[in-house]
Amino acid sequence: MERRTEVAIVGELNLDLILEGLPRDLPEERELLASDFTMTLGSSSAILAHNLALLGTSVSFSSLVGPDPLGSICCQWLREAGVLTDQIRCASSGTKTGVTLILPLSDTRRILTYPGAMFEMGIEDLDNTYLASAQHFHLSSFFLHRRLAPHIPGLFGAMKRSGLTTSLDTNDDPQDQWAGGLKDVFPELDILLCNERELMKIAREGDVDTAAEQIAGAVPILIVKRGSRGASAFANGRRIDAPAIPVHVQDTVGAGDTFNAGFLHRWLRGSSLDESLAFGNLAAALSTTRPGGVDAFKDSAYRDQFLEERSSGAQTRK
Repeated sequence: MERRTEVAIVGELNLDLILEGLPRDLPEERELLASDFTMTLGSSSAILAHNLALLGTSVSFSSLVGPDPLGSICCQWLREAGVLTDQIRCASSGTKTGVTLILPLSDTRRILTYPGAMFEMGIEDLDNTYLASAQHFHLSSFFLHRRLAPHIPGLFGAMKRSGLTTSLDTNDDPQDQWAGGLKDVFPELDILLCNERELMKIAREGDVDTAAEQIAGAVPILIVKRGSRGASAFANGRRIDAPAIPVHVQDTVGAGDTFNAGFLHRWLRGSSLDESLAFGNLAAALSTTRPGGVDAFKDSAYRDQFLEERSSGAQTRK
Protein backbone atom coordinates (compact mmCIF):
# COMPACT_ATOMS: atom_id res chain seq x y z
CA MET A 1 0.00 0.00 0.00
CA GLU A 2 1.22 3.49 -0.82
CA ARG A 3 1.76 5.35 2.45
CA ARG A 4 -0.23 8.60 2.67
CA THR A 5 1.52 9.89 5.82
CA GLU A 6 4.18 8.73 8.22
CA VAL A 7 1.92 8.88 11.29
CA ALA A 8 -1.85 8.54 11.69
CA ILE A 9 -3.08 9.80 15.07
CA VAL A 10 -6.46 9.15 16.65
CA GLY A 11 -7.29 11.22 19.70
CA GLU A 12 -9.13 13.97 21.49
CA LEU A 13 -9.17 17.60 20.40
CA ASN A 14 -9.79 20.67 22.53
CA LEU A 15 -8.39 24.08 23.49
CA ASP A 16 -6.41 24.81 26.65
CA LEU A 17 -7.23 27.96 28.63
CA ILE A 18 -4.36 28.74 31.02
CA LEU A 19 -4.87 31.27 33.84
CA GLU A 20 -1.70 32.31 35.67
CA GLY A 21 -1.26 33.83 39.12
CA LEU A 22 -4.32 32.49 40.90
CA PRO A 23 -4.12 31.41 44.56
CA ARG A 24 -3.90 27.75 45.57
CA ASP A 25 -7.13 28.05 47.56
CA LEU A 26 -10.09 29.35 45.57
CA PRO A 27 -12.66 31.01 47.87
CA GLU A 28 -16.31 30.99 46.84
CA GLU A 29 -18.33 34.06 45.85
CA ARG A 30 -15.22 36.14 45.10
CA GLU A 31 -13.88 37.43 41.82
CA LEU A 32 -10.24 36.36 41.59
CA LEU A 33 -7.92 38.11 39.16
CA ALA A 34 -5.39 36.17 37.09
CA SER A 35 -2.05 37.75 36.21
CA ASP A 36 -1.93 36.29 32.70
CA PHE A 37 -4.03 34.25 30.26
CA THR A 38 -3.15 31.98 27.34
CA MET A 39 -5.53 30.28 24.92
CA THR A 40 -3.74 27.57 22.99
CA LEU A 41 -4.18 24.20 21.34
CA GLY A 42 -4.81 21.56 23.97
CA SER A 43 -5.23 17.80 24.33
CA SER A 44 -2.47 15.22 24.38
CA SER A 45 -3.19 13.93 20.90
CA ALA A 46 -3.36 17.32 19.20
CA ILE A 47 -0.23 18.68 20.87
CA LEU A 48 1.63 15.58 19.71
CA ALA A 49 0.28 15.93 16.16
CA HIS A 50 1.05 19.65 15.94
CA ASN A 51 4.62 19.44 17.21
CA LEU A 52 5.43 16.22 15.35
CA ALA A 53 4.38 17.86 12.08
CA LEU A 54 6.54 20.92 12.77
CA LEU A 55 9.52 18.64 13.37
CA GLY A 56 9.07 17.44 9.79
CA THR A 57 7.02 14.23 10.11
CA SER A 58 3.90 13.95 7.94
CA VAL A 59 0.84 13.51 10.19
CA SER A 60 -2.89 12.90 9.79
CA PHE A 61 -5.33 13.46 12.65
CA SER A 62 -8.67 11.75 13.25
CA SER A 63 -11.00 13.16 15.88
CA LEU A 64 -14.46 14.55 16.66
CA VAL A 65 -15.27 18.19 17.45
CA GLY A 66 -18.44 20.15 18.01
CA PRO A 67 -20.15 22.53 15.54
CA ASP A 68 -18.74 25.59 17.26
CA PRO A 69 -15.91 28.14 16.95
CA LEU A 70 -13.64 26.22 19.34
CA GLY A 71 -13.61 23.21 17.04
CA SER A 72 -12.80 25.41 14.05
CA ILE A 73 -9.95 27.09 15.94
CA CYS A 74 -8.48 23.70 16.89
CA CYS A 75 -8.57 22.50 13.28
CA GLN A 76 -7.01 25.70 12.00
CA TRP A 77 -4.17 25.40 14.51
CA LEU A 78 -3.42 21.88 13.26
CA ARG A 79 -3.64 22.83 9.58
CA GLU A 80 -1.21 25.71 10.09
CA ALA A 81 1.31 23.19 11.47
CA GLY A 82 0.88 21.00 8.38
CA VAL A 83 -1.33 18.31 9.91
CA LEU A 84 -3.90 16.69 7.59
CA THR A 85 -7.31 17.34 9.17
CA ASP A 86 -9.70 15.85 6.61
CA GLN A 87 -10.49 13.02 9.05
CA ILE A 88 -11.75 15.34 11.80
CA ARG A 89 -15.54 14.95 11.96
CA CYS A 90 -18.19 17.22 13.42
CA ALA A 91 -20.48 15.71 16.06
CA SER A 92 -23.96 15.27 14.59
CA SER A 93 -25.44 15.44 18.10
CA GLY A 94 -24.48 19.09 18.43
CA THR A 95 -22.28 18.39 21.46
CA LYS A 96 -19.68 21.12 21.91
CA THR A 97 -15.93 20.86 21.47
CA GLY A 98 -14.14 20.07 24.71
CA VAL A 99 -12.11 22.60 26.66
CA THR A 100 -9.54 22.37 29.46
CA LEU A 101 -8.97 25.06 32.09
CA ILE A 102 -5.46 24.91 33.58
CA LEU A 103 -4.51 26.76 36.77
CA PRO A 104 -0.72 26.59 37.27
CA LEU A 105 0.47 26.74 40.88
CA SER A 106 4.01 27.11 42.18
CA ASP A 107 4.79 23.38 42.24
CA THR A 108 1.76 21.72 40.66
CA ARG A 109 -1.39 22.65 38.75
CA ARG A 110 -5.14 22.20 38.69
CA ILE A 111 -6.67 20.79 35.49
CA LEU A 112 -10.41 21.06 34.80
CA THR A 113 -11.78 19.51 31.59
CA TYR A 114 -15.15 19.54 29.86
CA PRO A 115 -14.86 16.43 27.60
CA GLY A 116 -17.45 17.47 25.05
CA ALA A 117 -17.40 15.66 21.70
CA MET A 118 -14.39 13.51 22.60
CA PHE A 119 -16.67 11.25 24.68
CA GLU A 120 -18.85 10.64 21.62
CA MET A 121 -16.28 9.54 19.03
CA GLY A 122 -17.01 5.97 17.95
CA ILE A 123 -15.45 3.43 15.64
CA GLU A 124 -17.85 4.57 12.89
CA ASP A 125 -16.17 7.99 12.95
CA LEU A 126 -12.85 6.44 11.87
CA ASP A 127 -11.76 5.35 8.40
CA ASN A 128 -9.59 2.27 8.95
CA THR A 129 -8.44 2.22 5.34
CA TYR A 130 -7.26 5.81 5.64
CA LEU A 131 -5.51 5.10 8.95
CA ALA A 132 -3.84 2.00 7.54
CA SER A 133 -2.26 4.07 4.76
CA ALA A 134 0.22 5.51 7.27
CA GLN A 135 3.55 4.06 8.38
CA HIS A 136 2.78 4.33 12.10
CA PHE A 137 -0.43 4.48 14.19
CA HIS A 138 -0.72 6.31 17.51
CA LEU A 139 -3.55 6.85 19.99
CA SER A 140 -3.47 9.08 23.07
CA SER A 141 -5.75 9.43 26.10
CA PHE A 142 -7.13 5.90 26.21
CA PHE A 143 -9.52 6.69 29.08
CA LEU A 144 -11.11 9.72 27.43
CA HIS A 145 -12.44 7.68 24.50
CA ARG A 146 -15.46 6.27 26.31
CA ARG A 147 -17.50 5.32 23.25
CA LEU A 148 -14.50 4.14 21.25
CA ALA A 149 -12.89 2.21 24.14
CA PRO A 150 -14.38 -1.27 23.43
CA HIS A 151 -13.03 -1.07 19.88
CA ILE A 152 -9.52 0.21 20.65
CA PRO A 153 -7.83 -3.22 20.95
CA GLY A 154 -9.37 -4.26 17.63
CA LEU A 155 -8.33 -0.97 16.04
CA PHE A 156 -4.71 -1.55 17.06
CA GLY A 157 -4.93 -5.12 15.82
CA ALA A 158 -6.17 -3.95 12.42
CA MET A 159 -3.29 -1.49 12.14
CA LYS A 160 -0.73 -4.17 13.00
CA ARG A 161 -2.21 -6.55 10.41
CA SER A 162 -1.87 -3.73 7.86
CA GLY A 163 1.84 -3.54 8.58
CA LEU A 164 1.96 -0.39 10.70
CA THR A 165 4.05 0.05 13.82
CA THR A 166 1.98 1.27 16.78
CA SER A 167 2.22 3.35 19.94
CA LEU A 168 -0.08 4.35 22.80
CA ASP A 169 0.12 7.03 25.47
CA THR A 170 -2.48 6.20 28.10
CA ASN A 171 -2.49 9.60 29.83
CA ASP A 172 -4.49 9.90 33.02
CA ASP A 173 -7.66 8.05 33.95
CA PRO A 174 -10.01 10.68 35.46
CA GLN A 175 -11.97 7.91 37.18
CA ASP A 176 -8.76 6.34 38.56
CA GLN A 177 -9.85 2.82 37.55
CA TRP A 178 -7.05 1.97 35.08
CA ALA A 179 -8.98 -0.88 33.50
CA GLY A 180 -11.41 -0.92 30.59
CA GLY A 181 -9.41 -3.26 28.40
CA LEU A 182 -6.17 -1.30 28.43
CA LYS A 183 -3.99 -4.39 28.73
CA ASP A 184 -5.84 -5.99 25.81
CA VAL A 185 -4.03 -3.46 23.62
CA PHE A 186 -0.55 -4.52 24.79
CA PRO A 187 -0.17 -7.48 22.37
CA GLU A 188 -0.74 -5.08 19.45
CA LEU A 189 1.73 -2.42 20.65
CA ASP A 190 5.27 -1.63 19.64
CA ILE A 191 5.65 1.29 22.07
CA LEU A 192 3.87 2.17 25.32
CA LEU A 193 4.51 5.70 26.59
CA CYS A 194 3.59 6.84 30.10
CA ASN A 195 4.88 8.84 33.05
CA GLU A 196 5.90 7.32 36.38
CA ARG A 197 2.54 7.81 38.07
CA GLU A 198 0.66 6.33 35.12
CA LEU A 199 3.07 3.38 35.01
CA MET A 200 2.46 2.53 38.66
CA LYS A 201 -1.30 2.85 38.18
CA ILE A 202 -1.26 0.55 35.14
CA ALA A 203 0.81 -2.07 36.99
CA ARG A 204 -1.04 -1.52 40.29
CA GLU A 205 2.33 -1.23 42.01
CA GLY A 206 3.58 1.36 44.47
CA ASP A 207 7.16 1.26 43.22
CA VAL A 208 8.28 2.60 39.84
CA ASP A 209 11.02 0.01 39.26
CA THR A 210 8.72 -2.90 40.09
CA ALA A 211 6.05 -1.49 37.82
CA ALA A 212 8.55 -1.00 35.00
CA GLU A 213 9.76 -4.58 35.30
CA GLN A 214 6.19 -5.88 35.08
CA ILE A 215 5.02 -3.77 32.14
CA ALA A 216 8.30 -4.06 30.22
CA GLY A 217 7.61 -7.77 30.01
CA ALA A 218 4.29 -7.12 28.27
CA VAL A 219 5.31 -4.69 25.50
CA PRO A 220 8.32 -4.55 23.15
CA ILE A 221 9.31 -0.99 24.11
CA LEU A 222 8.28 0.80 27.30
CA ILE A 223 9.04 4.51 27.56
CA VAL A 224 8.78 6.13 31.00
CA LYS A 225 8.74 9.93 31.18
CA ARG A 226 10.27 11.22 34.42
CA GLY A 227 9.86 14.99 34.16
CA SER A 228 12.92 16.88 35.40
CA ARG A 229 14.81 13.56 35.60
CA GLY A 230 14.49 12.85 31.90
CA ALA A 231 13.16 9.58 30.50
CA SER A 232 13.89 5.86 30.40
CA ALA A 233 13.39 3.12 27.85
CA PHE A 234 13.02 -0.60 28.55
CA ALA A 235 13.45 -3.03 25.66
CA ASN A 236 14.94 -6.51 25.21
CA GLY A 237 15.97 -6.68 28.85
CA ARG A 238 17.90 -3.43 28.55
CA ARG A 239 17.30 -0.14 30.35
CA ILE A 240 18.39 3.20 28.90
CA ASP A 241 18.25 6.46 30.87
CA ALA A 242 18.37 9.89 29.19
CA PRO A 243 18.78 13.00 31.37
CA ALA A 244 16.56 16.02 30.95
CA ILE A 245 17.86 19.10 29.13
CA PRO A 246 18.27 21.95 31.66
CA VAL A 247 16.23 25.03 30.73
CA HIS A 248 14.38 27.85 32.47
CA VAL A 249 10.92 26.27 32.73
CA GLN A 250 7.99 28.59 32.08
CA ASP A 251 5.21 26.00 31.72
CA THR A 252 5.15 22.18 31.68
CA VAL A 253 1.76 21.85 29.92
CA GLY A 254 2.18 19.45 26.99
CA ALA A 255 5.81 18.58 27.75
CA GLY A 256 5.10 14.85 27.89
CA ASP A 257 3.17 14.96 24.62
CA THR A 258 6.00 16.89 23.00
CA PHE A 259 8.45 14.30 24.27
CA ASN A 260 6.36 11.75 22.34
CA ALA A 261 6.69 13.92 19.22
CA GLY A 262 10.47 14.13 19.49
CA PHE A 263 10.86 10.45 20.28
CA LEU A 264 8.64 9.24 17.43
CA HIS A 265 10.19 11.68 14.95
CA ARG A 266 13.59 10.09 15.46
CA TRP A 267 12.50 6.48 16.06
CA LEU A 268 10.53 6.37 12.82
CA ARG A 269 13.66 7.44 10.97
CA GLY A 270 15.64 4.49 12.27
CA SER A 271 17.43 6.20 15.15
CA SER A 272 18.44 4.08 18.13
CA LEU A 273 16.46 4.12 21.36
CA ASP A 274 19.28 6.14 22.92
CA GLU A 275 19.09 8.81 20.23
CA SER A 276 15.29 8.84 20.17
CA LEU A 277 15.08 9.26 23.95
CA ALA A 278 17.57 12.11 23.88
CA PHE A 279 15.67 13.93 21.14
CA GLY A 280 12.40 13.38 22.99
CA ASN A 281 13.89 15.11 26.02
CA LEU A 282 15.17 17.93 23.81
CA ALA A 283 11.72 18.50 22.28
CA ALA A 284 10.10 18.41 25.73
CA ALA A 285 12.60 20.95 27.05
CA LEU A 286 11.78 23.31 24.19
CA SER A 287 8.07 22.98 24.95
CA THR A 288 8.53 24.10 28.57
CA THR A 289 10.16 27.41 27.66
CA ARG A 290 6.87 29.03 26.58
CA PRO A 291 3.23 28.81 27.77
CA GLY A 292 1.11 25.89 26.59
CA GLY A 293 2.08 22.83 24.64
CA VAL A 294 2.63 24.32 21.15
CA ASP A 295 3.69 27.98 21.43
CA ALA A 296 7.44 27.24 21.50
CA PHE A 297 7.08 25.16 18.34
CA LYS A 298 5.02 27.70 16.38
CA ASP A 299 7.91 30.18 16.39
CA SER A 300 10.03 28.51 13.71
CA ALA A 301 13.13 30.67 14.18
CA TYR A 302 13.10 30.15 17.94
CA ARG A 303 12.40 26.41 17.56
CA ASP A 304 15.17 25.79 15.05
CA GLN A 305 17.73 27.81 17.00
CA PHE A 306 16.88 26.02 20.27
CA LEU A 307 17.12 22.56 18.73
CA GLU A 308 20.41 23.35 17.02
CA GLU A 309 22.05 24.94 20.04
CA ARG A 310 20.84 22.39 22.59
CA SER A 311 21.22 19.19 20.59
CA SER A 312 24.77 18.64 21.86
CA GLY A 313 23.40 18.38 25.38
CA ALA A 314 20.97 15.62 24.51
CA GLN A 315 22.91 12.57 25.70
CA THR A 316 22.02 9.25 27.27
CA ARG A 317 23.32 7.06 30.08
CA LYS A 318 23.41 3.28 29.66
